[in-house]
Amino acid sequence: MGEKGSKATTEGDRYATLLVRNLTPIGDVTSKKMFGGHGLFHKGVMFGLIDPKGAAYLKADEKMASAMEKMGSYKHGRMPYYSIPLVALNSNKELLKLARR
Repeated sequence: MGEKGSKATTEGDRYATLLVRNLTPIGDVTSKKMFGGHGLFHKGVMFGLIDPKGAAYLKADEKMASAMEKMGSYKHGRMPYYSIPLVALNSNKELLKLARR
C-alpha cells in the first residue's frame, strides 16, 4: 500500500473543481477525493470519476456507453465508466446533456 494521497495530482484537483462548477446547473454536484483521483456525485450517488492524471469519465449503461463510444469515448478499465467525449469537453451544453443521462 502506498501513502494516502500519493497518487493525487493538482491536475485532477483542478479538473474536479472545474467539472463540479460546470455541472452546477443539474444541481447538487460534489466531488470527493478517492483512489488518488476524485469521484463525482449527484445527490450523493457517484456518476463520474476523475483519475489521478485528470482524465474524466462518466458512468454509462450499455445504451449510453454505445452512444459515447460513437462520440470517441473509451472505457476506463473494467468499470462502467467512459471518457467524456471531446465534443462534451468543448461544449458545456453537451456535457450537461451527457451528465443528465
